[in-house]
Amino acid sequence: MSKTEPFERYTEQYENWFEIHEAVYQSELEAVKMLIPEFRKGVEIGTGTGRFSAPLGIKHGLEPSPKMREIAVKRGIKVIEGVAEDLPFENCSFDLALMVTTICFLDDLDRSFKEVNRILEPGGVFITGFVDRESMLGKIYETHKKENVFYRDATFFSTKEVKEALERNGFSGLAFSQTVYHKLTEISEPEPAKPGFGEGSFVVIRARK
Repeated sequence: MSKTEPFERYTEQYENWFEIHEAVYQSELEAVKMLIPEFRKGVEIGTGTGRFSAPLGIKHGLEPSPKMREIAVKRGIKVIEGVAEDLPFENCSFDLALMVTTICFLDDLDRSFKEVNRILEPGGVFITGFVDRESMLGKIYETHKKENVFYRDATFFSTKEVKEALERNGFSGLAFSQTVYHKLTEISEPEPAKPGFGEGSFVVIRARK
């Protein structure tokens, strides 16, 4: 998540992606909604411009990029600067933590997940959404990532790897949802969110502390 330079330089391009791929964005949002519980105080780690926090009603965010934070604030999110590996929050501060398309930009996945566990209250929920490296879209991203200003230095993970990292760092009771079954250019209407993983390129995991 400290890999902020592309998000500073290409903020407009980042925002435009959601406009161009509105159907994909809505598909991903529905896959997250499928697993999100009722919560009192939630935080999104790697808020970006607030594209997920705002519609999900998450009022707190953490984002290292100043330009992204500025847009997220305009969307009503209380965003502070920081990185996932060293969260500037007290123990047991939230009952929900969210990361969407963030784990591929982390410097240390295990340390970040351990930090999320720390800031969640007992029984709190951690939801992470990501592109599965072993999926159709994941393989395309991996093959062409040097051509993408955002994914150039990204590290993609398989669902199995994320599952194991969650379990290593104190999470259990995992549930899965998935969506995005075609190439982005082929998607003109939102695609359904289904339980499980292995079909969709975008996977969401819900885990409990």
